[in-house]
Amino acid sequence: MRKKFLIGLLTITTTFSLLTGCTQSTKSGEVTSITVGIAQIAPHGSLDNCREGFIKGLEDGGYKEGKNLTLDIKNAQGDTSNAAMITDTFVSKKYDLICGIATPTAMAAYNSAKDTNIPVVFTAVSDPVSAGLVTSLDKPESNCTGTSDSLPLEQQMQMIRAMMPNAKTIGILYTTSEVNSKTHLERFKELAPNYNFKIEAIGVSTASDIPIAMDTLVTKCDVINNFTDNNVVNNLDTVLAKAEAYHIPVFGSEEEQVKKGCVAAQNIDYFALGEKTGQMAANILDGKKADTMPVKIISDCAPVANKEAMEKFNLAMPNDYKDTVTYLTNDSQK
Repeated sequence: MRKKFLIGLLTITTTFSLLTGCTQSTKSGEVTSITVGIAQIAPHGSLDNCREGFIKGLEDGGYKEGKNLTLDIKNAQGDTSNAAMITDTFVSKKYDLICGIATPTAMAAYNSAKDTNIPVVFTAVSDPVSAGLVTSLDKPESNCTGTSDSLPLEQQMQMIRAMMPNAKTIGILYTTSEVNSKTHLERFKELAPNYNFKIEAIGVSTASDIPIAMDTLVTKCDVINNFTDNNVVNNLDTVLAKAEAYHIPVFGSEEEQVKKGCVAAQNIDYFALGEKTGQMAANILDGKKADTMPVKIISDCAPVANKEAMEKFNLAMPNDYKDTVTYLTNDSQK
């Protein structure tokens, strides 16, 4: 009898140990194991800022790497097939949450996890509805939510017109497979007549298309404007070199592009965007349902400019911007 009792007790204890070994972490200090997979489409400044902000947001919510959190950070190096393999792996390992940074990786994460109970959060996605990530911004109706970087396109066009009063045509280089870029382009075309601009746009499929496309674009425009197109931004050095050869200034869409040589931008704080996403992720890890959390839109902007680039193209900052502009040069602020 005593032997049977001990065997039964051992069975109960072992079962309990196995169950508690699968328990998720909580902020109250229980022994737990939360793992979050972070998939980033490409290694460039604004997305790096998003990633660091996301990690900070998780910490804000009580989840800190090395204490109650394990992070698996992967970069797709601009390849959407890599993105899909990364997020498929995250799902196969049954991670507790996946974060997709930028539209292509967010879409990959959503497609990988949609038939599971693994929540997905996204950041730096300009049009999550068109990307098929959510049904609406207010009611995602999927196990997926996050933050949208709504580029201040009208403020950007106002700045270009103020700095280049005689310009007639804005050139746009964009990647045809990037939903965010097509959304931005359509909006730019809508705004252009209000500021007496024409838009000349050339689409590319891969990085290898960019040099030839730029050779054509520089013959058709007075100024070039970049969006947050991941393929184009990842090859910004080529864009800048081709434009400079024709003495055509390039405007960016955030501070990292300006630090690399774009003349100016209406800047969104991508660290803050990522931090907000991390805070949302922490709420989900605490038990909140992703489909009950509206998408957060970050659209506040402030002008940034590169003095060296402006001087190269004989551009001056108009008086309306002098009190608010921040000058950036060589990856440092002045």
